[in-house]
Amino acid sequence: MTMPTDRLSRAKAIASAGGVQQALNNGSLPRRCRISLSEAVIIGLLKQGVRIFVGVFGHGSTDLAEVLRIYQEAGVIRTHGVRNEVEAAHIATALRWVTGEKAAVVTSIGPGALQALAGSLAAASDGIGVWHIYADETTEAEGPNMQQIGTGGQENFLRLVSVMGDAYTLHTPWALPEALRRGSIAVDHPYRGAPFYLLLPINTQPQVEDFNLAALPTPQPTPLGAAVGDYRAAAAALRGADRVVIKAGAGALDACEEIAELADLVNGFVVTSPRSTGVLPYEHPRNCGVGGSKGTISGNFAMENGDVLLVVGARGVCQADMSRTGYPRVKRVINVNVDVADVNHYNHTIPLHGDAKATLRQLIDQLRSDGGEPAGFDNPWALECLAAQDEWSRFKAERIKKQVLFDEVWDREVMTQPAVIDVVTKWARRRDVPVVFDAGDVQANGFQVVEDERPGQSFTETGASYMGFATSAIVASGIATQQFPVVALTGDGSFTMNPQALIDGIEHGAQGVIVILDNRRQGAISSLQRGQYGVDYATNDSVEVDYRAWAAAVSGITALHGGYRPEELEAALEQAATAGGLAVIHVPVYFGDDPLGGMGSFGRWNVGSWVAETSALRHELEI
Repeated sequence: MTMPTDRLSRAKAIASAGGVQQALNNGSLPRRCRISLSEAVIIGLLKQGVRIFVGVFGHGSTDLAEVLRIYQEAGVIRTHGVRNEVEAAHIATALRWVTGEKAAVVTSIGPGALQALAGSLAAASDGIGVWHIYADETTEAEGPNMQQIGTGGQENFLRLVSVMGDAYTLHTPWALPEALRRGSIAVDHPYRGAPFYLLLPINTQPQVEDFNLAALPTPQPTPLGAAVGDYRAAAAALRGADRVVIKAGAGALDACEEIAELADLVNGFVVTSPRSTGVLPYEHPRNCGVGGSKGTISGNFAMENGDVLLVVGARGVCQADMSRTGYPRVKRVINVNVDVADVNHYNHTIPLHGDAKATLRQLIDQLRSDGGEPAGFDNPWALECLAAQDEWSRFKAERIKKQVLFDEVWDREVMTQPAVIDVVTKWARRRDVPVVFDAGDVQANGFQVVEDERPGQSFTETGASYMGFATSAIVASGIATQQFPVVALTGDGSFTMNPQALIDGIEHGAQGVIVILDNRRQGAISSLQRGQYGVDYATNDSVEVDYRAWAAAVSGITALHGGYRPEELEAALEQAATAGGLAVIHVPVYFGDDPLGGMGSFGRWNVGSWVAETSALRHELEI
């Protein structure tokens, strides 16, 4: 058995050299080492650029934990133990999303791994690369392992996690280089990262073998160049259109300048997704805002009335695409995408399969070589879209100006969600602090209200709409190598999904504010039920919770009440900023049928009582 002192000397060599490859290069770390699989995994992940580990240890991960302990003692890695595996998955996802820093989620066997797998749905849905390291059943079938999947058969957990993404079981330690290579392809995909699930059987973790450390791979992302496609046909279709609508998804965030330039050349108006707010500054005249089933008046106007669609880095997600009914007048599509399936999503498409920035630059060059010039705003399509933007601005301003409404549950006037979100996001923007939105009513109202001037000012986890994401995400602010403040906007329902993040936030030095918008219900679903069937059911309760007292029970948290008017909320935010560290602000908010209480819905969606009408329209369309 490899002695801990040997591990420590290897860890110190890596720390002193500044990395595994550097230690191999200077000879302080031997190329061949007799080490355990657990240690080889950690060295392999260090070569992948992973230095942060987040998770919950159990009987299935004691050997791995011991290696991590020694490597942390040497200053090579940091491990952050938390209280829930779903939370761990969210923390690692938020860390990679906001800062680009990689992390690995570590769990034991069985229930812990299932929890982390559930939490990884957010990373899988939003395209965020995260390593997931789960303990697994022994390979020698000496009898049922406690907490394994109890249905019999071999490698059941590998089959289970493989449904979510790429996975590998280290049935033999010799497979580690190939496992890491496959993991790097998923986690470090240049356009759409994904979780990778590395399963460590309990009995192979401590197995000692003679490893060739130089054979452990390093990340090699391979971005695409400009698309090889028919640029002339694409340019001709855009020039021949009367009403170009440009749908910019998260894949367009690296091409902000190109989106703006091309929109001017083709008289196009840009519709964003919740994840691509800021691709054009909010006040840009060609920015119609978010479109979809929970879009904006102006964004949905552009979608409903465009005749040629240019898609840039967007997928046909149900709500953003109105269940494929979002473009009823479009007959021709130009699709710029890095995924083969996405680029061919619509019928009658000119596909441009390549990097958005490089491809748009070539398309712009083609348009200019054809004599294209900026279109201006004195044409019918521009005037109509600008009028729709003005209508949305008035609609939005009316709701934000209202500020408070009488709420029956609170038996008094309380702030509306749009008013609270407006106050908090503007406060955060003045301080250049990112805002993370949780799932539910807060999220839906949030991406309609935000006025992002650039990407990265707000993060909206709409891929999975995972309740509890924002509260968990704030822990990432403390574990990042370069710590950063963050504002987490969450509802009472989402907050109670992962409240243990308060404890972990203090433990790991989280910086920022959790604002809890409390309407005593799952407001998004209550609203949907009322909109479809006229009554809400089983989405609220009668239990009043003092969230300020709950937060104050955790030592180190500044627990505040946000009051009932914007000026009181502003004062609470300032108090939280002055206190530093982690703060929680509880804000009672309105729920009810008054249209001024929320931002409304303006599109279609293939759910509930709307299915028949939406499906009928879907099958009338050509694209």
